[in-house]
Amino acid sequence: MKSITIKGSQRESVGKKATKALRNAGKVPCVVYGGDKPLHFSADELSFRDLVYTPNAHTVAIELDGGTSINAVLQDIQFHPVTDAIIHIDFYQLFDNKVITMDIPVRLEGNSPGVRNGGRLLFRKRKLTIKALPSKLPDFFDVDISKLKIGQNISVGTLLSDDFTILHPDTTVVVQVKTARTAVAIEDEDEEGEEGAEGAEDSSEDSAQE
Repeated sequence: MKSITIKGSQRESVGKKATKALRNAGKVPCVVYGGDKPLHFSADELSFRDLVYTPNAHTVAIELDGGTSINAVLQDIQFHPVTDAIIHIDFYQLFDNKVITMDIPVRLEGNSPGVRNGGRLLFRKRKLTIKALPSKLPDFFDVDISKLKIGQNISVGTLLSDDFTILHPDTTVVVQVKTARTAVAIEDEDEEGEEGAEGAEDSSEDSAQE
């Protein structure tokens, strides 16, 4: 999985005054959990743009003053209720031998013949929650819909791997194509068109005989 580097400074004071001063300076107070003790740091709000405002999943390399470097994943984020500015972020530290839980986005590939025939594509699960070692985390679940016909679906059971555990039942539908009214209408129009053509031929024959 791709990693984003966040450069910050360790926080010595974590009181309300210090936190407010950080936010006024355009910085975000953060905490990293999962280690021996919580680690408090801050970083410029712009540093989190590629981590927060994206549908993709990333791990994070947190580089602090003094040479400290920590690998982590985003655990929780708080936004200001009025301005939507980031006001706090929690991270969880990664260890090579420790399994973590993470949401992985689903990416559809190909064009469904069912949709081309008038069916309705329903994207049921845009993210799937998995458990895996950090080195086994995928960037995406790539789901091929190029053979998905009307009435068919793709479930979690088709995406299983030895590299991770998907925390959804195997029968959970990820994407499906359902019959739409337009599909029925198209079929009816095709039938009517064929009948109309036959009727026209019959009329032509009758005219010729007369």
